[in-house]
Amino acid sequence: MKFATRMSRLGTESAFEVLARAKALEAEGHDIVHLEIGEPDFDTPHDIVEAAVQALRDGYTHYTPAAGMPVLRQAIADYVSHTRDVNITPDQVVVVPGGKPVMFHTMMMLCEEGDEVIYPNPSFPIYESMINFSGAKAVPIRLSMDRGFGFAPEDLEALVTPQTRLIIINSPANPTGGVQSAEDLRAIAEIAIKHDLIVLSDEIYSRIIYDGEFFSIASIPGMLERTIILDGFSKTYAMTGWRMGYGVMPATLAQRMAQLVVNSTSCTAAFSQVAGAAALTGSQADVDQMVAAFRERRDLVVAGLNEIPGFKCIVPRGAFYAFPSIEGTGLKSKDLADRLLSEAGVAVLSGTAFGAYGEGFLRLSYATSKDNINRALERIDAVVRKG
Repeated sequence: MKFATRMSRLGTESAFEVLARAKALEAEGHDIVHLEIGEPDFDTPHDIVEAAVQALRDGYTHYTPAAGMPVLRQAIADYVSHTRDVNITPDQVVVVPGGKPVMFHTMMMLCEEGDEVIYPNPSFPIYESMINFSGAKAVPIRLSMDRGFGFAPEDLEALVTPQTRLIIINSPANPTGGVQSAEDLRAIAEIAIKHDLIVLSDEIYSRIIYDGEFFSIASIPGMLERTIILDGFSKTYAMTGWRMGYGVMPATLAQRMAQLVVNSTSCTAAFSQVAGAAALTGSQADVDQMVAAFRERRDLVVAGLNEIPGFKCIVPRGAFYAFPSIEGTGLKSKDLADRLLSEAGVAVLSGTAFGAYGEGFLRLSYATSKDNINRALERIDAVVRKG
């Protein structure tokens, strides 16, 4: 079988590979603590589930408009307007099955061979994969632990060339839990305006933030017309399996993205969209409780990691990941991650799963119980002390 050359440019998401290995070990009778997959361990709130069930009973089992049902696009427009302090209308909203299609469609819509896209590294691996697939050049900007896993705006501007088409930012971030400061975002906005660049702002963790209020680059004057916001329901409402995300962007871009939806997925499931509208307009108490639980787990995992010889972990400001440096152990990231799974039954990800600049780090998802976190910390400590 001969594949198109573009297929050789696609990457992968290592979390699912590690999950498969961990599940295989479990099937053999091994006890595994899962810290590899980035999804809330909570159930979807009851009222959202009931809205979907009722939607199915009411016949929401057919095609919808490609860009999404009017009721959901309006709910998203209202929600984004309120949470980002901007004025969004439904024609700026495109609903898609998950957050990844926003990345994919953005690259297909804007990038071609010869273009350059600046993206954070370490970061969600699908950014680099989609940039490469589009034929554009992926230009990494290194995230610094000394800056809370942000980057200096002057370092960004140094990477801008006449070929630069797009900047990707992710705040709060996967895998680091870092949050780019409002001051830095304003400086990044100045660079984008100065060089006439589009920004893809991945804000999927915007509700899972522990310090201060969430701040979107789209709220900065002059940026709404050059920003594509990526958000969705998976993380905020524990709806990873529902496959529903959305992009918010200038209406002219939304029309083009909807055209790509027509040519790929047709639309997002109707009953899921009804549930999404219920999620945005209903009680947010479950979200608040989930974030409070994540805060407690964050504090537990950070304190525990900093007790392990050779580990250094700063406090994540958002999302539900710890990204400790393991340089003090003298071990390579993947070697230690593999040992933790095979010797201790702890499934974590190598920092290199998120890019070359992830060497010297591990990613641990603390979207699991405190008991599991404590068990994992004890096992990690034992492996490291064994040498």
